[in-house]
Amino acid sequence: MTVFLACAVEAVEGFTIVLAAGTARGWRSAASGAVAAVAVLVVVVAALGPAITALPLDGLRFVVGSLLLVFGLQWLRKAILRASGNKAHRDEAVAYAATLAAAHTSPSSRRTAGLDWYAFTLSFKGILLEGIEVAFIALTLGANHGSISLAALAAASAVAVVAIAGLAIRAPLARVPENAMKFFVGVMLTAFGIYWGAEGAGAHWPGEDLALLVLIPAVALYALALSALFKRRATTPATTQPTRAS
Repeated sequence: MTVFLACAVEAVEGFTIVLAAGTARGWRSAASGAVAAVAVLVVVVAALGPAITALPLDGLRFVVGSLLLVFGLQWLRKAILRASGNKAHRDEAVAYAATLAAAHTSPSSRRTAGLDWYAFTLSFKGILLEGIEVAFIALTLGANHGSISLAALAAASAVAVVAIAGLAIRAPLARVPENAMKFFVGVMLTAFGIYWGAEGAGAHWPGEDLALLVLIPAVALYALALSALFKRRATTPATTQPTRAS
C-alpha cells in the first residue's frame, strides 16, 4: 500500500508534465520522452535490486532504514507545512497551466526523426526525477521484505492507474488528495525507517514487529500535533511589545 500510494502521488505530478508537453508541442515527442525515462528507471531498478539484496541482513536493514527516514521525513515535512498553511498546497491545474505556458512560449527546437526535443526533454526529465525517488522507495521496502518483484508490481500498478485515469479525461488530476496521501506515506516511511534503522544498528524492539503498531500511531500523532502547532502560530496575529521611554 505504501509503495502504491507513493507511486501514485509521483505519477500524478509526472503525468501533469507529460500532459502539458504533449498538448503544447506534440504527443509523439512527449510520449517518447516518457517512455525513455521509464526505460532508464527499469535499468536502475534492475541494477540496484541485486546489489541491495546482496547486503548482510543487519547492513541491509540499516541502509533501508536510513533511506526510508530520508524520504519519509521529507514527505512528512511537506505534508505538515501544507496542512498547517505554511506552504501552499500543490494545485495540479495551476502546475499544468504554468508548464503549458512555458512550453508554448519556448522557441521551436530543431526536429530530429520527427521529434520535438523540447517536449521530449521536458517529459523525460519530469518522469525521471519523479520516478527515481519512487524507485528507491520500492527497492528498499521490497528488499527488506524479500519481495522486490511485488513492490515493482505495486509501483507499475499505480502508474498504470494514474495514466489510464489521466488519459481518459485528458486533464490534470487536480482532485487527487495529494497532501493526505503524502502524509500517510510519510508516516509509514518514517515509522519503518525508525524500526529498521534501529534494528540494523543492533537494537531489539519489544514485541518485534508488533512495535510497529506503536511506532506508526506515535509518528502520526506527533506529525498531527506539529501541524496543529504550526497552524496556530500561522493564524496568531503578531503582537508588538510597548517600548519603554528612556
